[in-house]
Amino acid sequence: MKSGFVSIVGRPNVGKSTLLNTLLNKKVSIVTEKAQTTRNRIQGILTTPDAQIVFVDTPGLHKVQNELDRYMNRVALQATKGTDVILLLAPSDEFIGENDRFLVKSLQERDVPVFLLITKADLVSKELLDLKIQEWKNYGYKFAKIIPVSATTGLNLPALLDEIKQVFPNTGIKFYPDDQYTDQPERFLIREIIREEILLQTEQEVPHSVAILIDKFEEKDTLIKVIASIIVERDSQKGILIGNKGSKIKAIGTEARKKLEELFNKQFYLELYVKTKAKWRQSASLIKQLGYDKDSY
Repeated sequence: MKSGFVSIVGRPNVGKSTLLNTLLNKKVSIVTEKAQTTRNRIQGILTTPDAQIVFVDTPGLHKVQNELDRYMNRVALQATKGTDVILLLAPSDEFIGENDRFLVKSLQERDVPVFLLITKADLVSKELLDLKIQEWKNYGYKFAKIIPVSATTGLNLPALLDEIKQVFPNTGIKFYPDDQYTDQPERFLIREIIREEILLQTEQEVPHSVAILIDKFEEKDTLIKVIASIIVERDSQKGILIGNKGSKIKAIGTEARKKLEELFNKQFYLELYVKTKAKWRQSASLIKQLGYDKDSY
């Protein structure tokens, strides 16, 4: 039995969470087209007959504008410490950018294999994909592996798992039970699903100003009851989330409940309220209260 930890890093919107969910065939990390969807360090656990791979999904490294951004970048870089393999993701259809360069420079300090995954390989021609691979080979950093992948088509994902297993030590142990697929508590998953639905149903002004607070959680044999507050920074955002005669908050609640029932295989009663906490992303104490702190669970 081989076992170990694998960090997944990259700038925003390179496909980190999509890759994790595809590898696990289970939704543990929320996915939207908006940048900076992932805010926390999220572990997804894949157990096979011969190995247990603990993937660590991270926020995309990005330019800091507030205390929440600072927290997310710190989480991303910390997640590269103490792992057995690092997966650096870079898209096939975009230029090598400033954040890519910063990450490569940071990873030079890590004494573990770094695999470069060229993501979204199905979106470009073979010629353009080969050019992107060559561009990275010429970059000057020697990656242990360069693997083009696609979470949509599954391209090279079995090969990626095989390469990871080859690097892993023969520990003879498992860190988690066979049926466990994430280390995150139920409250965290519920908060994230609600936030995902807000990201999907609102425009650019609202999403990054949103956090979720679970006010009440009750679990019975076939029913989970949740009352949650959606925190925003301005009253105008509160109005957008509530919508005309409550239409928007009702739509968000309906879709989030469907996803939660599918994820937990139980009926859900979900009640949502919207509250304003001005400039909460600038406050270290408030972001900790809202769940963006390593000791907050």
